[in-house]
Amino acid sequence: MPDSRDSQLSSYDYPLPKQRIAQAPVEPRHNARLMVVPGREEPIQSVRHRHVWDLLEELQAGDLLVVNDTRVLKARLKVRRAGGGVSELLVLEPRGEGLWLCLARPAKRMRPGDALTIDGTSIRLMVVSEDSASGGRVVQFPADCADAETIEGLLNECGEVPLPPYINRHDPEDVERYQTRYADRPGAVAAPTAGLHFSDELLAGLQRRGVQLARITLHVGLGTFRPVETEDLTQLELHSEWIDVSPSVVEAIRTCQGRVIAVGTTSVRALEGAAQANGGVLRAFTGPVNLVIQPGYRFAVVQGLLTNFHLPKSSLLLLVSALIGRRKLLELYDHAIDLDYRFFSYGDAMWIPPEAVLSGAASGV
Repeated sequence: MPDSRDSQLSSYDYPLPKQRIAQAPVEPRHNARLMVVPGREEPIQSVRHRHVWDLLEELQAGDLLVVNDTRVLKARLKVRRAGGGVSELLVLEPRGEGLWLCLARPAKRMRPGDALTIDGTSIRLMVVSEDSASGGRVVQFPADCADAETIEGLLNECGEVPLPPYINRHDPEDVERYQTRYADRPGAVAAPTAGLHFSDELLAGLQRRGVQLARITLHVGLGTFRPVETEDLTQLELHSEWIDVSPSVVEAIRTCQGRVIAVGTTSVRALEGAAQANGGVLRAFTGPVNLVIQPGYRFAVVQGLLTNFHLPKSSLLLLVSALIGRRKLLELYDHAIDLDYRFFSYGDAMWIPPEAVLSGAASGV
């Protein structure tokens, strides 16, 4: 029976002790804990507690894991203003001809026409305009910094890994650790964090078991940093993100002999966005999507999900609730907190097998 509270943002809040927010990843990657969600006909008490390495037993030959191969840019730049003060830019997305949308801090000190210099270099930038939709600034970079691939060299030399604000420690190892092992296509400003759990050894073991891997791309962008503020979720709109779902991925899903499992909410959003762009039928798609997935959404592609534990009142919490139900999800989160699970980007994982998905929520291809 529909629950009116599912459409209220305040219903997706939960108390989280600060000590449950993971400040560093576990090593090796696959040692993170794994909460296995019970089937929809099973009591919540039948939840199982394993480790990500145990996906070798949880997954089956013929299953298809869909992963996001986006690569995180070193997108945080320190810049000096003309008066000598130091500010910060978070480079988000290209706007053509060397123009980039950036989040600026402090934004009020970066006005259109202001000259900036990347700290420690002679590279000059210019604030071109304000962006009312994001609250950010459009900044002119050198003309050859036209896209993620061409700006990556500059960012590798001058930038820093843009760890989320709730991670207080920074370590040189984050440059490698805040990337998935299959990261390939530059363009993200945050990692698709469920994929951070896959080590080379686990990926090889899954391949030997007969589990297939397909790669989509979703460049995690501004939407990750913008909190949901719309209480009436029927009116919710999200910032668009660029995706690429190739013909080979569509074919792999069409011919899959097992279950279609998304690794992370970004893979869900890409697959379902590509399907919604084509009338509910999965076809190859490249371009922006701004799909909102919340309870009541009928999935066209995804049948199971590996995901992390997400922030309160976030669009990611809505998405996972669409698969297993808001009340069940929050009850599982309370259970995870009591058992000292680690939350957010460097935290532990949750495995939602198809038998745990709400009846009628996921139809598959």
